[in-house]
Amino acid sequence: MTAPVFVVDEVPGGPEFVLDGPEGRHAVSVKRLRTGEDVVLTDGLGHWAEGVVKTAEGKDRLVVADLHVHEEPPPAPRITVVQALPKGDRGELAVETMSETGVDAIVPWAASRCITQWKGERGLKALAKWRATAREAGKQSRRVRFAEVADAMTTKQVAAFLAKAEFAAVLHEDRLYPGLPLATVELPSEGEIVLVVGPEGGVSPEELSMFTGAGAKVCRLGRSVLRTSTAGTAAGALLLGRTGRWS
Repeated sequence: MTAPVFVVDEVPGGPEFVLDGPEGRHAVSVKRLRTGEDVVLTDGLGHWAEGVVKTAEGKDRLVVADLHVHEEPPPAPRITVVQALPKGDRGELAVETMSETGVDAIVPWAASRCITQWKGERGLKALAKWRATAREAGKQSRRVRFAEVADAMTTKQVAAFLAKAEFAAVLHEDRLYPGLPLATVELPSEGEIVLVVGPEGGVSPEELSMFTGAGAKVCRLGRSVLRTSTAGTAAGALLLGRTGRWS
């Protein structure tokens, strides 16, 4: 099994490092790491250090030695999913599975047909939950460059974002927009790929018109219709395989 990942503010460059606080407590009291076991320390931004447990002290203090620092290069192409806000805890589920799969960034989107709307303090709390979920999922899946969760965007902001991408697609299909198969559509080898996942009620005609006007293609995954909380994960996995990121 690969070494467990712990988050630090700054990746240590010295011969030893003391991991304490919540991460140290998790390492000592939950993971029960002991002398000689391998660990990875990361800032979640691509910088990481591999080391070996020297000692575990008390309930929340781990001394890590033999540190070797590395940097993971930025992904190419970068894959971002614009995720319409699902109901209940399905938003955190979508973030968790997309993060574990390897999606690079997630943009919350307040689509017109979303039942859930982020407003005021409630919106800030929901965004914080998504970011905490991405962090924990990054650790769980042994990532050293965690998925970024951006501030929520309006439809106009999403359209402007799509216009800057090397490739942008809206996962959608109806009789007026049969959609191109995402499995065979031509993809760039560099830059940013952006996918838009609509709400359970689908992307509205007005939103679709705005997105295609910004240069996005209308694509489909397959014959079945996935829920909004699973479509981004399935599409992300498909793109990671097609672009060679999983090679």
